[in-house]
Amino acid sequence: MSREDLRKRGKALAASFGQTSPRHTVPGFDDFKAEVVFAGIWDRPNLAKADRAICTLAALSVLQRLDALATYTGTALDLGLTPRNILEIFVQVGLYAGFVTTDASAAVAHEVFAARDLTVPPDAPRTESLEQLDDLGRTVMRKLHGDRAEQGYAAPGNSITGELYPSAIRYGYGELWSRPGLDHRQRMLCAIAAFTAMGLESQLEKFSRSALNVGLSRAEIVEAVIQTGPYGGFPRALNGLSILTRSLG
Repeated sequence: MSREDLRKRGKALAASFGQTSPRHTVPGFDDFKAEVVFAGIWDRPNLAKADRAICTLAALSVLQRLDALATYTGTALDLGLTPRNILEIFVQVGLYAGFVTTDASAAVAHEVFAARDLTVPPDAPRTESLEQLDDLGRTVMRKLHGDRAEQGYAAPGNSITGELYPSAIRYGYGELWSRPGLDHRQRMLCAIAAFTAMGLESQLEKFSRSALNVGLSRAEIVEAVIQTGPYGGFPRALNGLSILTRSLG
């Protein structure tokens, strides 16, 4: 396939996603993006387009690229994600980048929803006790990470990280990973994309191994990291792939 064919293919894919370049862009940049981002990344095999949208929104949210987030929220809706799916992406990655990013990303998404006359019904309040939430958190953590659930900063005997990590178990694994709107496989895609985009290498190494426990294949994990390249930068994506070389073999 020639470069011109790739550009045409990329532009057609971008148009189908509602992704149009702003006026007065850099000369030749439309062609470059069409070839590299859409034909070169979005059109790769081994990861569904809706999953690529999850990874893209996760990366854009943690990096607070809010203008791009608005357009890709529309793309995600067109690819079959629901408003609740999209909001849950922002909740999940807010655990990693800070919950202020959830608020900002959700505000942008709600503008897109309103333009399409879409609403998100509220949840009923959760009724677990704190003890039940702790138990659920430990159960989910073991399901995801197996024997590695209590290693490193998660080690129960670490008196310093132990000042914070019980809250991560209670509210991260017990609350967030158990919320409706995304399943564990989709939440893992959020985690992998977020850790790659933010350069959180130890977390990426841990969670990429755990991704195999929730139904992601090795090829899908690799593609989730690659998908962040146009949004978080190719160097961080390449660093992430180097980590996968170690963690996945």
